[in-house]
Amino acid sequence: QVQLVESGGGLVQPGGSLSVSCAASGTLFPINDMGWYRQAPGKQRELVASITRGGSKNYADSVKDRFIISRDNTKNTVNLQMDSLKPEDTAVYYCNVHINMFGRGPYAYWGQGTQVTVSS
Repeated sequence: QVQLVESGGGLVQPGGSLSVSCAASGTLFPINDMGWYRQAPGKQRELVASITRGGSKNYADSVKDRFIISRDNTKNTVNLQMDSLKPEDTAVYYCNVHINMFGRGPYAYWGQGTQVTVSS
């Protein structure tokens, strides 16, 4: 059973920094893409950033030049460093991974979510 455990998040003032991390366990197969999504109240879940196993990164336009995603393939972890945070970054942040198993998939797995609040 694949499990994703998120950590980090919390309350920060506008302009501040915060990081969220996610550790995946329970998989016998390599993890393909890893990423972070977020969902603000009353809005749809949206992609924030993703990173392939090879290290190629993709960012939402709204976070480019402010957020950095990274991963450690040996530990099956993914981290999102968030700088210059804005109130509109307030949301629940979800870790997401994709795994191919027995030549099928990819299968998507989600973390439980961690709250990030940007407020003075």
